[in-house]
Amino acid sequence: MKKPLTEGRQALAWGCGVAVLAVVERLLLAIFYPPVSYNDTASYRRLAEAVARGWSGYDGTRTPGFPVFMALAGSDRNTYLAQLGLGFLMTLAFFYIGWKATRLPAFGGALALAHTLNLGQLFFEADLITENLSTFFIVVAMLGVFVWLETPRWRSFWLAAIIGAATGLATLTRPIFIYLPFWIVVFLGFSLKPGAPFSFKLPGFLKAIRIQWAGLLAVLIPAGLFIGGWALYIYVNYHMLSLTTMNGYHLVQHTGNFFELVPDKYAALRDTYLRYRAQRIAQYGTQGNTIWDAIPEMQRVSGLSFYDLSRTLQRISFDLILHHPFLYLQNVVSGWWMFWRAPVYWSAGGIPLAGLRPIFEALVMLERYALFAGNMLFILTSLLALAWGRFRRAIHLTPFLALAAGSVWLASVVQTLLDHGDNPRFLIPLQTWVVFWVMWVAYYGWQNRAGLLQRASSGKMG
Repeated sequence: MKKPLTEGRQALAWGCGVAVLAVVERLLLAIFYPPVSYNDTASYRRLAEAVARGWSGYDGTRTPGFPVFMALAGSDRNTYLAQLGLGFLMTLAFFYIGWKATRLPAFGGALALAHTLNLGQLFFEADLITENLSTFFIVVAMLGVFVWLETPRWRSFWLAAIIGAATGLATLTRPIFIYLPFWIVVFLGFSLKPGAPFSFKLPGFLKAIRIQWAGLLAVLIPAGLFIGGWALYIYVNYHMLSLTTMNGYHLVQHTGNFFELVPDKYAALRDTYLRYRAQRIAQYGTQGNTIWDAIPEMQRVSGLSFYDLSRTLQRISFDLILHHPFLYLQNVVSGWWMFWRAPVYWSAGGIPLAGLRPIFEALVMLERYALFAGNMLFILTSLLALAWGRFRRAIHLTPFLALAAGSVWLASVVQTLLDHGDNPRFLIPLQTWVVFWVMWVAYYGWQNRAGLLQRASSGKMG
């Protein structure tokens, strides 16, 4: 009778299998599927060229994360290949986290496969936009946090500094993740364990809390240098307290729905926008992204520069939101719901064999249904975990799992407060963490189903 494989041997088998599959599918993708450009790509490419010229002509319309990445890669093809490499590394990271969190190599393998076989993630490695790079920086930060929480002997100033730098780079790639370093220090900076390293005892009823100052500061310092340094660059050069020069235009994505309420003082801007909005609605059924078509004529009728127009639209939008908060909140709620729709960005024309395109189209549709269902389960079960202590215990809720779930929830709120347009795209860098939560809850919920059902039937929610 064969002895069962040890955990180490199981992990080696699963890890090698996942790694081989991840390499093979990316080789096939690189050979048969071209890099894909989108509406945003031209602006990133233009800014990458400015970076390569020593930042000459960098206009601040985008944060520098992806333009610098493209400049370092040197060409669209090299950017594509680099993103495939990042995708492979992320697959291994998810395997490690899933395995070590559960002590089950099979769980780690399933999580890694859920990421690497997700067409929404895989095709983004060919897309010349920010999502793959921001996903990578978030994975690096979360892997560091996982190691910090699960392996105390590896805690160090340098590990925390890597986490902080990764969160700063994630923000400079996708500004909606500006909350991430502050959310992470809640978990790294505080501990309920007496005698925690670098601790400071608080008085009174707070005396059980130990603040790990080294961890807190080591995260915030590099994150602050990246984020604060770039905000200073924008302020000095463009006199805006922001991470980009586009705030006014992004806010119009919200206020454009009720732009007819703009006062007559700005009649030229208002009427120009309304004309473009009507054309956009007639063509696409929505006013979203009207502003990008309207900018040139709005500059012409107002005589404002690109940056002055952005500042003016920001003032107009803040005034509209202040005086019509419920109209703004309608968009906020709508954008929050759109966040969970699980899009897949890909080009059917990039599939070289026409006969395979219907197969991929069917797979993409099935995947979207599955991911949307998973997103709904995430919403329901995470709220249940927040409200029901028995459920938290049944699913073995850990600090790391709470951090991951909270990161998704924060992103869902922050993104809709700041923009209203392509909201479903903002979940993509965090989609695998939603899948991780659902897999975790399904596994431990099934393991403890009898106790949960008994407790629920008795009506006890504590």
